[in-house]
Amino acid sequence: MVAEQPHGLVVRFGALWHGPARRKSASLVIAIAIEALIVLLLLTLGAGIAGDKDGEQTVTEFAATDFASPPEPESEQPPEPQPEITTTSQVVQPVTQPEPLRPPPLNLNPQPSTEPPPAPPQPTPQPSPSPTIAAKINPGRTYGPADTGNPRAANDSQRVGTAPNGEPLYAARWYREPTDSELAGYLSTANGPGAALIACKTVPDYYVEDCVLLGESPAGSQIGRAVMAAAWQFRVRPARIGGREQFGSWVRIRIDYTLRQAPR
Repeated sequence: MVAEQPHGLVVRFGALWHGPARRKSASLVIAIAIEALIVLLLLTLGAGIAGDKDGEQTVTEFAATDFASPPEPESEQPPEPQPEITTTSQVVQPVTQPEPLRPPPLNLNPQPSTEPPPAPPQPTPQPSPSPTIAAKINPGRTYGPADTGNPRAANDSQRVGTAPNGEPLYAARWYREPTDSELAGYLSTANGPGAALIACKTVPDYYVEDCVLLGESPAGSQIGRAVMAAAWQFRVRPARIGGREQFGSWVRIRIDYTLRQAPR
């Protein structure tokens, strides 16, 4: 019985080897063979692709180039000798002390200093003329306010022309002369000296209205414009006709703008 057991194991192993194990081994061998064929095919195709294309030729060109002869090696120069460094002992020079400064000798006989000559006297500046605004009265003329005394005792006013409205125009007389301060604000923009002539209508309380510019001198001096603006404050007597003052009559007034020397 004991001798038969090994023989039985061998029979069973052989049966197993000739059974499924054999089939697996055959399948493995076939799979390895197929993979080897695939690798061989890939190597064959790769060698064909990497090769040269049909019909192409490789041309190699040669060009002749002149090469200069290599320069001759320069002769080696001997190294320059290093200067010898000599050590010399330094000699310490003695330091000399500077001599003390001596004060200058005193001048026992000093000379008097010369004074500069006096400056020449400067000329006294002359004051510039200042404009003066005034109402100039000239009795010898036929225009402008003229002081003829008491109006009741004097003769009738003199006719000097025709007013702008066609009425007679008479020479005027001041009831009160305008002051410089009353005219300065208006004539400050005018160019003097000069004069302006205006015709105005007299109204009660010895004022004037409806003034008209008759002329100015010099032309373009703006004196006439300034006198027209200041006429509202003129106090003028009306024309005297038949021994009586006639308010509403037209009179002619002259204003002179003069320059005089300012007081020092």
